[in-house]
Amino acid sequence: MTIIFLLYLILLIVIVAFSARKSKSNNDFVIGGNKLSGYSLALSERATGESAWLLLGLTGFAFAEGMAALWVAIGCVSGVFIIWFFMAQPLRKYTERHKVMTVPSLFMKRFPGNDRLISLSTSLIVVFFFMLYIASQFAGAGKISDNTFNIDPFWGMVLGAGLVTIYTMLGGFITVVATDAFQALLMVITCVVLPVVAYFVAVQAGVDVQQVLTQLPEHYIDAGGAGMFSVLLILNGLSWAFGYTGQPQLLTRMMALRSDKETRQGRTVAVIWTSLAYVGAFAIGLIGYVLAKNGLLGNVMSDLLADSERIMPTMVVTLLNPLLAGILLSGAVSAMMSTASSQLMVASTAIGEDVVNSFTMQKFIPEKKLLLNKALILIVGLLAFMFAISLEETVYSLVSYAWSGIGSSFGPAVILLLFWKRFSLAGLMGSLIGGTVSSIVWKTFLSDPTGISERLSSFVIAFILAVLCSLIWPTKYSEIS
Repeated sequence: MTIIFLLYLILLIVIVAFSARKSKSNNDFVIGGNKLSGYSLALSERATGESAWLLLGLTGFAFAEGMAALWVAIGCVSGVFIIWFFMAQPLRKYTERHKVMTVPSLFMKRFPGNDRLISLSTSLIVVFFFMLYIASQFAGAGKISDNTFNIDPFWGMVLGAGLVTIYTMLGGFITVVATDAFQALLMVITCVVLPVVAYFVAVQAGVDVQQVLTQLPEHYIDAGGAGMFSVLLILNGLSWAFGYTGQPQLLTRMMALRSDKETRQGRTVAVIWTSLAYVGAFAIGLIGYVLAKNGLLGNVMSDLLADSERIMPTMVVTLLNPLLAGILLSGAVSAMMSTASSQLMVASTAIGEDVVNSFTMQKFIPEKKLLLNKALILIVGLLAFMFAISLEETVYSLVSYAWSGIGSSFGPAVILLLFWKRFSLAGLMGSLIGGTVSSIVWKTFLSDPTGISERLSSFVIAFILAVLCSLIWPTKYSEIS
């Protein structure tokens, strides 16, 4: 298993070395310079969108909460459909027409003369929430290394953070997409193979999986019946869909598409990948519970109840031969690396491309801008690592919080930018401020007493504020179509 994992790392280094040679300009470094296919961008978007959250967070949530995780899976799949079927094509056309490279620059083109206000506010939001998001990925690397190689979680985080930060610095967006495409394949293989193997292990041991599931506690098998609790359970799960509309690390993949044909290609890849991955991750959690309850994973039930996010690596190590275990373990590590690298790119370019361009009178020459972006990746990576070693929340909880903050702040703004011509500067600020503040306040004070997640409440609040502010304080705008 260790040898296979080391071979995976070597292959990753080869991909980085090869793809980094294509990154010759700052435009290449930031958004790929029109050198990437629709297939690779779609695989990159999917690998980036799911992260360690899919293989650790969702599998652990399904293990702990049972059928309640079904609504989370449906919400996420719905979000992927929304951005690829309704947002990808208009976003690509807007990017092509205005020659922009980042999501904040979309807003700056729509509202010229307000670059400093927009760049500073968007960058603060991105950096704050992405620090938590990247930290959750580094924490996931620590859990996987501890559960599979008995490596101290701290050194696992050092390894994961170091690799991601270095290869992102070397080639930027092109390198990130190239490694993502490879890692996306490993992730979906893990999601398909592991539950199939686990099911046959249960059958061979004489365990009737369906019967065991029907005998579990009611809260575990009830996917939502009557009553307010069930309504909130369903809405909170489905609310994951909202966050997809505003994630810069996903939207930049669509901005980099070269044609409508490649948009359609990417859409097909994204839908197939998402369907396979989410069915598999959900099944891993449920079948893992059955195996653990019947002692087929060893005497680990109490440990898994204390930290359910260890279920996937526990199943890999216990059920599979070392060769296959090494491959699937590489898929789990890939989930962390693909998302962390993309978020490092977005957070650093938000500062390097948007803030620096807005606040400096003298423009950087491309070579110096490239060096600046690489230096910012290193700084952001170090800060995220410091967050990772100090935070104690689960990967699922951290991702939910960051997903809510980014999605609620940017989602309503991007949707209205693309589809509503009356969207104003005041509406943009209403979305950015409303989404950020409501996410923080709701998560801190209101989520537990109301039973409503910050993902749902903050998006609705931000969307309403964006519309109301646009109607009350209209802005002259240039026509988009």
